Amino acid sequence: MSDRTALDRVPTGISGFDLVALGGLPAGRCTLVSGSTGSGKTLFAIEFLARGVDRFDDPGVYVTFEESPADLRRNAAAMGFPIERWEREGKWIFVDASAEIAGETTTVGVYNFAAITVRIEAAVRQIGARRVSLDSVGSIFTRFPDVATVRYELHRIAAALETLGVTSVLTAERTVEYDGVSRLGVEEFVLNNVIILRNVLSKERRRRTIEIIKLRGAAHRTGEWLFTIDEREGIVVIPLAFVAPRAMASAERVSSGNPGLDALCGGGFYKDAVVLLTGPTGTGKTLASLKFAAEAVRTGESCLLYTFDENHDQLARNAAGWGLDLAAMEASGLLHVSADYPEMASLEVHFLNIRRAIEEIRPSRLVIDTLSALERIATSRALLDFVIALGSLLRRHQVTALLTAAPSGYKPTAVSSAIAVELGSLADVTIMLRYVEAEGQIQRAIAVLQTRGSAHDNAIRMVDIDADGMHIGEPLSVVSHVIPGGQYVPPTQQ
Repeated sequence: MSDRTALDRVPTGISGFDLVALGGLPAGRCTLVSGSTGSGKTLFAIEFLARGVDRFDDPGVYVTFEESPADLRRNAAAMGFPIERWEREGKWIFVDASAEIAGETTTVGVYNFAAITVRIEAAVRQIGARRVSLDSVGSIFTRFPDVATVRYELHRIAAALETLGVTSVLTAERTVEYDGVSRLGVEEFVLNNVIILRNVLSKERRRRTIEIIKLRGAAHRTGEWLFTIDEREGIVVIPLAFVAPRAMASAERVSSGNPGLDALCGGGFYKDAVVLLTGPTGTGKTLASLKFAAEAVRTGESCLLYTFDENHDQLARNAAGWGLDLAAMEASGLLHVSADYPEMASLEVHFLNIRRAIEEIRPSRLVIDTLSALERIATSRALLDFVIALGSLLRRHQVTALLTAAPSGYKPTAVSSAIAVELGSLADVTIMLRYVEAEGQIQRAIAVLQTRGSAHDNAIRMVDIDADGMHIGEPLSVVSHVIPGGQYVPPTQQ
């Protein structure tokens, strides 16, 4: 029998974070949240209290050393947090130290932490608070003459908070993203729990991440986790934080909209399948996507279609070339099209928009054409995480998804893009479109590389595209090296 006792957890209510923290912050302890400018420290402190009041009926005390309560109320209201109402209801109280900090001289070592501790204790008892946020203790500690004094004072305030039995968040500044935890370098050694928020400039775009350095005595997920700040949801940690156990696998089949492709895949796709379709420009990825969406409309299902390579008018024109009326499909209320270039938003915002649409519209199908376009705004690792989380979300809602990807460069037979290679092991169905040279002509070919849980056609087959769509023909027997990494076998040895 184990003698270990699991620590009680206090869920923060911050979207995705509690899944990273495996349940929330250890109850009754202090947590240091350290971050650079613009990383979201103050929002974390506000949201920790606000979610506590709103979702768990936990009253909270907010101690501010920098911004005034009026500014904090106004900023929180923009995020949908009615702090003034909670104050009237006795669920939220400010302890304002900002004015006295601003009015002090530059003399170091003069701030009286004992006095502020007394005020915090009185506020906690006044409303029966269970949560406390202090923002930002770093603005005080820079006034002390040495780190030994900082360590002593931090010990005192942490001990006082833990004696009160509250779960607290203390924010502090850091000046370098990947060197040290806090500005003074001692805060992380005093407190039991440490979280770092980063705001890194990558590929000319800001990329926010959160990392749990330690939750002493409590398990948690390690590594950096991408997050964004949404005007409706506040801090949203993505994407792996959304990964949940897969629901029962579906045995129901749905059609791709192309009978020939259905036959190649053993009778269509499973309803909860994530299908990856790769191929260079012009091989038929968008056509397959439109047929897949049109099949949803034909059978009375709803479908979300995201295109990152074309605007809406171009997509409608291309659909018309294959006899598909995009406007009519949208007018039916079953097809919802979003046509934006990747640069219109960050990867995190794109994910958030897709997740929100899935939860609000409850579609049966999803199309993303193409994932490769998103490589322009994200690292391969971030995009891989994006698709892992998306796949989890899709399976949870039993959504059949068709994701397309294109090779890098312009060579018609080029190997797939980095993201397509990475995603091969994550997809349920992997289909490859290629150009091949045969008898002095450029032809298209298709091959199904895998269909999890189902038999499929192993042949590499000819593909023709005309005004009626894509037609899958006979096996190609006179070409080799269609599949990247395949080994050439001379005809005499076949």
